Amino acid sequence: MKPKIPYIYTSLLYACAFILFLEWLYPVNQIGDVTNITVFILYTVFCFFISALGVKWWLSMPLKGLGLMFIINSLYMAAPVLSRSWFEQLLMEVGYNLNALMTQQWYELTPLFRSVLFLLLIWMLSYLLHYWFIVMKRIFVFVLLTFVYLSLLDTFTVYEANGAIVRTFIISFVALGMSNFYKEIDRESVRFSWLKNSPAWGLPLVGVVLFSTLVGYAAPKFDPQWPDPVPFIQSAAQNAGGSGSGTGIQKVGYGENDSRLGGSFVQDYTPVFQAAAKEEHYWRVETKDLYTGKGWEKSADPQYELQEGGEVGLETFSGDVETEDFDTMIDFQNESHLEKLVYPYGISEVESEQYVDLQLDRRYGEIRTELDGDGMRLDQYTITYESPSFSIDKLREVNPDEDPEAISDRYTQLPGSLPDRVGELAADITEDDDNRYDKARTIESYFGRNGFTYQISNVPVPDEDQDYVDQFLFESKVGYCDNYSTAMVVMLRSLDIPARWAKGFTSGEIIESGDTTDDYDIYEVTNANAHSWVEVYFPGSGWVPFEPTQGFSNLGEFHMNVDETSQDDTLDSEEAQTAQGQQQEVQEEDESETSAVRNDNNTSNFEMNWWYLLIGIAVVGLIVWLIYRTRFRWRTAYLFRKLTRRKDAKTFQDAFHCLLELLNHKGMAKSPDQTLREYAKRVDFRYGTHEMHHLTAHYERILYKNEMNNQETVKLSQSWKYLMKQIMA
Repeated sequence: MKPKIPYIYTSLLYACAFILFLEWLYPVNQIGDVTNITVFILYTVFCFFISALGVKWWLSMPLKGLGLMFIINSLYMAAPVLSRSWFEQLLMEVGYNLNALMTQQWYELTPLFRSVLFLLLIWMLSYLLHYWFIVMKRIFVFVLLTFVYLSLLDTFTVYEANGAIVRTFIISFVALGMSNFYKEIDRESVRFSWLKNSPAWGLPLVGVVLFSTLVGYAAPKFDPQWPDPVPFIQSAAQNAGGSGSGTGIQKVGYGENDSRLGGSFVQDYTPVFQAAAKEEHYWRVETKDLYTGKGWEKSADPQYELQEGGEVGLETFSGDVETEDFDTMIDFQNESHLEKLVYPYGISEVESEQYVDLQLDRRYGEIRTELDGDGMRLDQYTITYESPSFSIDKLREVNPDEDPEAISDRYTQLPGSLPDRVGELAADITEDDDNRYDKARTIESYFGRNGFTYQISNVPVPDEDQDYVDQFLFESKVGYCDNYSTAMVVMLRSLDIPARWAKGFTSGEIIESGDTTDDYDIYEVTNANAHSWVEVYFPGSGWVPFEPTQGFSNLGEFHMNVDETSQDDTLDSEEAQTAQGQQQEVQEEDESETSAVRNDNNTSNFEMNWWYLLIGIAVVGLIVWLIYRTRFRWRTAYLFRKLTRRKDAKTFQDAFHCLLELLNHKGMAKSPDQTLREYAKRVDFRYGTHEMHHLTAHYERILYKNEMNNQETVKLSQSWKYLMKQIMA
């Protein structure tokens, strides 16, 4: 005859079942239409308490039933209990819901009936869990179902299950340990009854659980192998009904509605047009001036003027700006339906074999192509333009008091709901600048130095009471061109600097290069090249483009009259700033991981008097220290294997960032005034190699030209591994 299991054991095991079941209830408040989850939790406590006492079924059933009736009466019944009107309301509810069930009108079920079903489910599970955990001691299935349930909710709903999974792991480990411990004692017929009643056997179990939890926190974790489906599900819900708000996941491309910015998108490489040009430049389409806190709108209806003879009277800069004459030929692809001109800065004339009317709106820079009053796409046309080159000296000398009143009023507008900290941040980072140009450059480069990340997936949409720019600057710090450009415009306006939001396309990718400098390069512009940037007003010069988005270079041209600094030097400086920002991001990520491990160890200090736990922490600390000491070696092996297998741009960038981090660790950090190429020469001279030069050149082509050569990547992976070993030697 088997000895009776001690009551304290059954109580602890059933308490574990209760805690695990609560993990099933907590998410209901977020994923379901439930406003009184506390009531259901209290009923769960009541049912589990009765089952834990071992009350006979003929008594437990009436008690649980009375508890159910008490809750339903308190929540939904207005008449006195057991009165005639009370029974009439109850019968009406029963009849109505039975009819809805028979006709399969599930959405017509009343809240009272749904609550009854939910309470009955809790009632049944309190009994089933008692049977599984106490009588049968088969708890693994419920543990597994709990993990599956939480994982699915975390993946496919808005519920964050990180803490729930950790709690479930700890409780499940304890419950499984207790259950299997007593199974082994009963199977081996151990007769030491004092052992079963003694809490001493629980110390190793607690130590193993805590040790495993610490290892789980401290161990390195792989990045997700698949994209998060939650943004797509959220966007599907937000865009249901075709509101066209622009939120959620969508395909990138030029769009009309910018009133609700934010959300993720997927790249769309469908060609829009091809262009023959001799230089890279923005393809401008229009600007917008009214920031609403959620996106951009036009403050007034466009006022179109017919342009005669193909001449376009659009002036975005003054006649004092140096220019160079060019022309470009544009050929739209069959898939595009853009009924507006895309044009470079300085457009003066348009020629085409098609006859269309050119309607210009000077305020927003929009040029519509129409035929008999209806929009019509112009398939092929040639644009003559004067490409501007802005004098930095002149831009620095502008007097803010010379801003026209109409410009200042319209382009310094901000919503009253904008949080004050946005303007305070702009004032703080530009306090050392004494002119408009330097302030604009400081804000333009701010994002590359302060932990912001360019990404198109998992980009949040502001809540109704949240400002789009404030969320990007202080909370998410992730986004794409719309986030960066809007933030820069708003920050400039908070300093009373006139600025506006420009949109169109970047230069595109060269698909055919000209043989000489007099030949044209052929660019292909796709939906993925849709872009937004910033224009800042300078008295005497006009509207000047700026590019705050990480990974993008300002396609406007600037020159210094005094120092005769070349455009190449300007671009090199921007490259250095971008690389410096990326290197700082890598360092911050490594420091945050180290800090997380340190914090985990500190939270365990209160258990120091338990020698089992002390040994576990010591072992974990040793493992963490060894991992930290050898982090560059195993990261090198991991990245080399990944680089050999995948050969994609992101993997190569990760490997290059790891190389920069190792050099910084060895005292070879890049100076702020160094370009990447200068830094590469310094590294190669230090270690007597040429590998850093080749790696840097390939990295720049990926970062700035989006060029990727898989065969070259395979060759460079060997160079990268050799250089890493040289540095670590």
